[in-house]
Amino acid sequence: MRAAAVGDWLRSVRPDRRTLGRDAIAGVPGAIGSVPDGMASALLVGVNPVYGLYASMAGPIGGGLASSTRLMVITTTTASALAAGSTLSSMDPADRSSALFLLAILAGAFMIAAGILKLGRFTRFVSVSVMTGFLTGVATNIIAGQLGDLLGVKATGSFALAKAWSVLSNPEAISAVSAVVGCSALVLIVLVSRTRLSPFASVVALLIPTAVTLGASGLLRVEDVGRIPTGIPLPHLPGVGLLGSLDLIAGAAAIAVIVLVQGAGVAESAPNPDGSLSNPDGDFVAQGVGNVAAGLFRGMPVGGSVGQTALNVASGARTRWASIMSGIWMLAILAVFSGVVGKVALPTLAAVLIYAAASSLRINRIDTVWRAGLASQISLLTTFAATLFLPIAAAVGIGVGLSLLLQLNREALDLRVVSLTRRADGRVVEHPAPNRLPSRAVTTLDIYGSLQFAGARTLQTALPDPSDSDTPAVVLRLRGRTTLGATSSIVVDDYAKRLESVGGRLFLSGVEPSLVEKIRRGKRIDVDRVPMFAATAAHGESSDLAFDAATEWLESRLANGFGTGRAAGDSEQ
Repeated sequence: MRAAAVGDWLRSVRPDRRTLGRDAIAGVPGAIGSVPDGMASALLVGVNPVYGLYASMAGPIGGGLASSTRLMVITTTTASALAAGSTLSSMDPADRSSALFLLAILAGAFMIAAGILKLGRFTRFVSVSVMTGFLTGVATNIIAGQLGDLLGVKATGSFALAKAWSVLSNPEAISAVSAVVGCSALVLIVLVSRTRLSPFASVVALLIPTAVTLGASGLLRVEDVGRIPTGIPLPHLPGVGLLGSLDLIAGAAAIAVIVLVQGAGVAESAPNPDGSLSNPDGDFVAQGVGNVAAGLFRGMPVGGSVGQTALNVASGARTRWASIMSGIWMLAILAVFSGVVGKVALPTLAAVLIYAAASSLRINRIDTVWRAGLASQISLLTTFAATLFLPIAAAVGIGVGLSLLLQLNREALDLRVVSLTRRADGRVVEHPAPNRLPSRAVTTLDIYGSLQFAGARTLQTALPDPSDSDTPAVVLRLRGRTTLGATSSIVVDDYAKRLESVGGRLFLSGVEPSLVEKIRRGKRIDVDRVPMFAATAAHGESSDLAFDAATEWLESRLANGFGTGRAAGDSEQ
């Protein structure tokens, strides 16, 4: 099986001569666009901008070779950059670069493990309201955090909003040159993005103001942040001395969660051209490979990029080789133009980040979430506030926890118990379940909703009360349920005991044969006390058999003198 999987992968990565030329051309805009995007993302982390370029080279190549979503571009993203910056903010600047590379490798290892363990299905449990609040907070943090670089002011503060306030409250500290360069870059990117040159808008906004101000003094440039090495980067193993840092491990886990959830959204927006379905677990592994490759080549964390993937599709990409070629073109840019990169004016990179953050604010999505109700509003605001004022790892933890609580609450609210009766013409009619069980009668109940976690406890309160009944029989349908958790089993067993206490009995119908075996082996329900009727291909057949068995049991009980004199008149209800 493994050999077959390797063979399938080798066939999928083999370049097609018919499309390779087009894919090579499609990769050019992505590589050029990755220059400002990669450097800007590195600035968010607070490290040498060249590390963003290295990631923009290694991520698309490593991730592109493994990705199930063939047009997805795995490169730097603002959300992962912000999370990396938050993780490294308290570290000694001398250790920050080495910690960054190790962070990327750790995050990649978490992603690969998630793919191997097939955790892709769990991305759906992160609610839209939580993710919207998180991404809105990320965008706000980026805009607030880049005002200082845009206007040439050294911002101070423990979080982005505080830094923005320190800039706006000291207008006399603003550098006129930086403000003109930054604002002109912002205007350029807005104007060019509305033309046919929109894929290169950030490049134009970066190059023109930089070229015009090459001789200007008092203007910070990329080379002032860190030395830009010339030539092609070589693999480099980071030191493992920080492996014991809980902050680094927590940060890597937070980055993994952010990247994986965003990557799932990117996969939905870029379906495979041949109609084949993407495998979320395969994409998890691919993003992990991209991060490990980025870390080994002295790059920052990467993930499925919404903007770069959209550009890849718009540029005419046909296969995974468009993404791979964008990484190869970036390698060529580093080999030839790495010396020029150091001359780029920092305010232009701040402008690129601010524009990207503002463009990512999805007002329509925020409005939709807000109109969905109080629970969605609370989750949106809570995650948004946590992202603004707490470390990203903590905000992600709160968001995931909140998503889980919302899911459990939804399961509890969605559970409903109904009563079923069969008419003379054979049709089954559904009624609201009675609050009290009728005496000396068979009641068939069906359950809508999940029986996991809170749903099981909701079932406990939704089942009709047998305490005032006499010799009631209940058929409880469980069709379609392949598992019955510990709580659900306890609730069912307790209900059987409550029925027994008033001379009644519980029958289970529609139980999957595999679940019958699990119940028998686990002894979570007393099978001698609770008869079970396995589901068949015919809907309703096992419930009819259970109803007949319950009727026969009840008639036998009444014929033997049971059920006479307790709760008289109940059978007339």
